[in-house]
Amino acid sequence: MKQFDYSSFPSSLLTSEICNLIATIHEFRGRQTLFSKARKDVLKTLLEIAVVQSTDASNRIEGIFTTDERLKELVVRKAEPATRNEKEIAGYRDVLATIHENYEYIPVTPNTILQLHRDLYSFQASGIGGHWKNSDNVIAETDQSGKKRVRFTPIPAFETPDTVKRLCDAYNEAVQQEVYDPLLLSMLFVFDFLCIHPFNDGNGRMSRLLTLLLLYRQGYIVGKYISLERLIEQSKQTYYEVLRESSDGWNAGRNDPVPFLRYMLGTIIRGYREFENRVTHLVNGKMTKADRVRMVFEQRLGKVTKADIAQECPDISISTIEQTLNKLLSEGFLEKVGRGKQTAYVKR
Repeated sequence: MKQFDYSSFPSSLLTSEICNLIATIHEFRGRQTLFSKARKDVLKTLLEIAVVQSTDASNRIEGIFTTDERLKELVVRKAEPATRNEKEIAGYRDVLATIHENYEYIPVTPNTILQLHRDLYSFQASGIGGHWKNSDNVIAETDQSGKKRVRFTPIPAFETPDTVKRLCDAYNEAVQQEVYDPLLLSMLFVFDFLCIHPFNDGNGRMSRLLTLLLLYRQGYIVGKYISLERLIEQSKQTYYEVLRESSDGWNAGRNDPVPFLRYMLGTIIRGYREFENRVTHLVNGKMTKADRVRMVFEQRLGKVTKADIAQECPDISISTIEQTLNKLLSEGFLEKVGRGKQTAYVKR
């Protein structure tokens, strides 16, 4: 039987790197009140953008997507979902809204997890959502030759209800004891949830929704204004690699969760930095849109695409981005590489 002991950690878990990452996030949380008191129109703009990006990115990670136009219509509820993909997108939209608006009143319990999963599939046929898996599942991967192999075997189906209950109990007890930082406890909870893999489908999306819920409940609100799901999608390969590395030996209690913790804490820091940068730019208005496009190249190394810029500056239109890129090319500040869909730009 898998054991969850969140009341005591081996020293290998509390590395100086992990402690420094947590300390950095604490500093950002200390400043978030200042930034969250920015003009209401600025925060509303960031919130609306984040909801669209989060809904899109978390589903896209799982191969669920629709057109940009339909995505925006679904998120603002101007259209009813027509396809299976759109129904799953609409379900994620609704659960995300529930967490945004009611996180203070949503406890971390098995019943909560079941209800959120039920709502995730609220547009699907009855019986799909809100139930633990009814058959054993495995996490498989395909190598370059096309051969599939089992990478990880989660908890058996018959053990799932009890295992999830023990996970929730261990987490809640550790948070109440206030011995270890709840940020660390929350990321460990998400990791163990992924290893349990309690549902037939939707485990990845549920893990990202639970990440937001746990962060909000501990006072870290960055995910409301900056899409953490988008940041994960941008580094999806690394996400899967650290999950693979950290889950090795999990069933026997011999795994090392540090790679996953390092990745998730780093993602939260990226979110906070982006939050502060966007609020500063939108409130102060000292930088023109062209200056902000230029700043993307000052802050990033290597190739940058128009899509990268649009994600960094979602309030800037594609036409403005294109005009600025042409201007920077003519000035010799940038160099164009690739063609067609592979077109990108690098700083000279």
